Amino acid sequence: MFSFEYYNPVNIVFGEQQIEKSLSHLVLPEERVFVCSGQGSAERSGVLKKVREALGNRLVGEFAGIEPNPDIETLAQASQQARAANATFILAVGGGSVIDGVKLIAAQAKLNLSDPWQIVSSMGKKVTDALPFGAVLTLSATGSEMNSGSVVSRKATGEKKSFQSRWVFPKFSIIDPSVMLSLPMRQVVNGIVDPYVHVVEQYLTYPVQAKLQERQAEAILSVLLEESPKVIADLTDLVARKNLIWAATCALNGAIGVGVPGDWSTHLIGHELTARWGLDHAQSLAVVLPSLLRFALEYKGDMLQQYGERVFHLKGRDVRREAIQKTEDFFISVGAPTKLSSYGVTLSEVESLASDLAAMYPSGIGEKSAIKGNDFLTILQGCY
Repeated sequence: MFSFEYYNPVNIVFGEQQIEKSLSHLVLPEERVFVCSGQGSAERSGVLKKVREALGNRLVGEFAGIEPNPDIETLAQASQQARAANATFILAVGGGSVIDGVKLIAAQAKLNLSDPWQIVSSMGKKVTDALPFGAVLTLSATGSEMNSGSVVSRKATGEKKSFQSRWVFPKFSIIDPSVMLSLPMRQVVNGIVDPYVHVVEQYLTYPVQAKLQERQAEAILSVLLEESPKVIADLTDLVARKNLIWAATCALNGAIGVGVPGDWSTHLIGHELTARWGLDHAQSLAVVLPSLLRFALEYKGDMLQQYGERVFHLKGRDVRREAIQKTEDFFISVGAPTKLSSYGVTLSEVESLASDLAAMYPSGIGEKSAIKGNDFLTILQGCY
């Protein structure tokens, strides 16, 4: 196991009716709160109404319209409005994209950089302060409610990149599973695939004798495999939904990633699929992961073997390949296509992206920087 530093200050408040019970106590009476939300679902579901009632006269402004894969231009507008309102606290009401966006809004509202994209392009190094913020989660998938990472797009240039900073941990996150029972199936499926791949990117690398992290990762994967079919079969199954939502939070709160090598090549390739062809983040991950694992079978072999034996309870000669197939079958079973052709992408577009990725990452990507050059074409052809 590698040496590590682990810090996570987020106060999680989990359970039904916690917006009504807890929000007014979590935000100090003297705060001036600026609320940020997405494109209408929090309003339609009544969550924003509950938030307004809980905040009372602490609410000094609202910004609605943070899109999936939040755009830097939108976030810059929101940060300007937060500054104009003299906000001292920001509240994100939404899913991972809204929370990711608020992380940039909170930093930019404090720093007031001439170009807020510097926050992203510096991978968070430009962040030396940020307004405090909290979150009310309405869609569970990304784990952004309990980490310090953010993914932001610059749609004008077709870029999608991540940044991280200890300044942008939420002060608290309210997770009420009951408000997510009305989510459409597409978002439910995304909330299954996204955390599954988050775990895999931290687990399926190479062994470093991190026994606890491995067992924790396997536990999260097992819960996702067990509970997801129940949720897909009955969207009102609150017990299964609670387990699914908490697994999604724990998939990327940092605990299973400490002291171990991370991969994240599926995410780097997947971000480009989203930027170019508009796939949801989780959709892009479901497409890329099976092909990438087949490409990386040899150098991920030891952990693939363990994954197959412990998570899928496989035995025999070809456990590694069977485990990859079981992963793809799981994505398909919950309604996540695993081929780019399902989204109308052409083979020539795939080839063009592969060439661009090779130029973008000349030193390679992955836990061993083993994916480079023509490897991108091999992986993307497998995705097609």
